[in-house]
Amino acid sequence: MDLMVEASPRRIFANAHTYHINSISLNSDQQTFMSADDLRINLWHLEITDQSFNIVDIKPANMEELTEVITAAEFHPKNCSSFVYSSSKGSIRLCDMRQRALCDQHAKMFEEPEDPSSRNFFSEIISSVSDVKFSNDGRYLVTRDYLNVKVWDLQMESKPVETYQVHEYLRSKLCSLYENDCIFDKFECAWSGNDRYVMTGSYNNFLRIFDRENNKDVTLEASRENIKPRTVLKSKKVCIGGRKKKDEISVDSLDFQRKILHTAWHPHQNVLAIAATNNLYLFQSKDT
Repeated sequence: MDLMVEASPRRIFANAHTYHINSISLNSDQQTFMSADDLRINLWHLEITDQSFNIVDIKPANMEELTEVITAAEFHPKNCSSFVYSSSKGSIRLCDMRQRALCDQHAKMFEEPEDPSSRNFFSEIISSVSDVKFSNDGRYLVTRDYLNVKVWDLQMESKPVETYQVHEYLRSKLCSLYENDCIFDKFECAWSGNDRYVMTGSYNNFLRIFDRENNKDVTLEASRENIKPRTVLKSKKVCIGGRKKKDEISVDSLDFQRKILHTAWHPHQNVLAIAATNNLYLFQSKDT
């Protein structure tokens, strides 16, 4: 008989969320963790499964007055009392549990001012932050909205210190992306172990990696058809208009059903894990 592997839960932390859980983050104290849904963030002790503490609650008394939802949350990698959460309105809030039990008031809010001249029907949708991650040294935050990856310094709330365009060529296609619901896709982002690189996904199973030191980037494609073990991946380029070069892909031929939403980077090695639809890819740097 074929070997069958079945996972069985050791603990179940139940009945604490009304809405879908979008984030789980283990605290650096190795004793507690938090879980976040659209409107609440709960703090748990790893040894207590039937009780949690509500540390963020943005649910209004009248749900018709709801203006934003929580999209992601994470604990600081070194300071066990600090955590951050992002919202659908494009803001990121840093909270300190030492100040109060219910963190209804943030310690810092990171938000980039909107340019009124460029505002349109899609502005609020594409500014929604789908993921937020602390750098491994705890100094920076990386956030992902629909079109960009942004790096924030915890000491500067007014604007990001770095902005990287993931797929700016899709700005002209927001209407069709809205019609096929792709504009609501939630892409994750990840730091390399040394915090030099930032990674996120895109459509056509494209993976984007940004080098913060050299201000360079690369686009790679995860595909079952052209990937064999030890194969060196070739960089991809998207052609917006006009004549297309041999190694370029036209923006009109991108497959929006093939997308990389989930990404992870090994904390000590240059090994990447990429989830594309129902496939999991592992990539390793050539010099590892």
